[in-house]
Amino acid sequence: MNPVMRRSVCVCVLSLAATVCSARPNLLFIVSDDQRWDALGCMGNPVIQTPHLDALAGEGVLFLNNFAATSICPVSRASIFLGQYERAHHIEDFGTPASPGAWTNSYPAALRREGYTVGFIGKFGLGGRLPVEQFDYWAGFEGQGSYFDDGKPEHLTARQGRQAVEFLKSVDRTRPFCLSISFKAPHVQDDAERLFPPDARDESLYAGVTIPTPRTATDEAFRALPSFIQQSEGRRRWQKRFATPKLFQRTVKDYYRLVTGMDREVGNIVATLQTLGLYTNTVIVFTSDNGLFLGEHGLADKWLMYEESIRTPLLIEDPLLPSDRRGTKVAAMTLNVDLAPTLLDLAGVPSPTVMQGHSLVPLLHGETKGWRTDWFYEHLFTAGGTIPQSQGIRTTRWKYVRYIGQDPVVEQLFDLERDPGELKDLSRNPKQQPVLNELRHRWQQLRDGLQ
Repeated sequence: MNPVMRRSVCVCVLSLAATVCSARPNLLFIVSDDQRWDALGCMGNPVIQTPHLDALAGEGVLFLNNFAATSICPVSRASIFLGQYERAHHIEDFGTPASPGAWTNSYPAALRREGYTVGFIGKFGLGGRLPVEQFDYWAGFEGQGSYFDDGKPEHLTARQGRQAVEFLKSVDRTRPFCLSISFKAPHVQDDAERLFPPDARDESLYAGVTIPTPRTATDEAFRALPSFIQQSEGRRRWQKRFATPKLFQRTVKDYYRLVTGMDREVGNIVATLQTLGLYTNTVIVFTSDNGLFLGEHGLADKWLMYEESIRTPLLIEDPLLPSDRRGTKVAAMTLNVDLAPTLLDLAGVPSPTVMQGHSLVPLLHGETKGWRTDWFYEHLFTAGGTIPQSQGIRTTRWKYVRYIGQDPVVEQLFDLERDPGELKDLSRNPKQQPVLNELRHRWQQLRDGLQ
């Protein structure tokens, strides 16, 4: 059912001056940075503390299999803004901007044309000049930003939370809003001595905990990788983050501390929505741009097509969801390219025809018929040759990977049902040649269809 129809009875919002009725929902869209799918309590992590996000998942819908179609910040963020795969938007690196023509089809531009107040806070992520004039409220920054400004004790995550509260308190109640918050957390701070520096309030978190070592963080798993991956940027960064047990514990605990600090700000933002009487007509969407290796396979960072790199959290809390849909979980495979069409659908705004993703609104209501059973992955940025280029297909059971920068092309095939850790490459197994051939054909079919 169209969300505008579901809101045909106006939701009345009490403002300081008057009671304002709006049939269109407000949208709060929160994107974390490099947060893998299992770095949430509600996704089964027994250590990390994320009570506010867990509460939103308990009131909304939790998507168990959400992915980045390209696992690197600028490409994924372009896909989030535009609802397109890398092959369509052609943003492959940190310097390429979205063209003015492309931006007109982004979800912020489309919502603004329809009367929404659009705001942006945090890491923009794309190259070129910051699009300040394309938003009604702008508190974004270029590049990676820094968790601490020189001489100032306030953590960036706290500042972003404060800016969100300021936006909510000042917003025009006669218009619906879409506020996009792009946290830097829990992204690494590469130029700092402490790579994942948390808020001072979170320093004692996890102090008495021993983080379990990943099952695939072994020498054997690393030696099973193709030689060019063993020599890649992911291995170099592993040396700085996970090379010893002590280093592993410090890195992962700081990563978790950053996530918990962000969760606290989400809680403050939700409390502000409630205090201002905005909560009952605000849909909250939370996700991340891509995942992150925490030592699995002897690697760090992302880029490659392993689950730790491509799989991300996603939850949607709509206050007007029927009671039987609250706290439900969706196993269908969803993608970052689906987010822009979803936000527009929630607002009752038609998606531009150039968007390639699909609205998740039907899944919110339990409608899964005809949903995708496979999807196309692509990563073309090489960082001067230190990151292997790859493409592939992820199905509900199989993963097929092609390292297209190698001569000849190197392939991998994993049976995710029997080998969820992706430890056994079946691409040279004679018994799996029919599956391999089928996925090769499907890879070409999907790739050509996205041109």
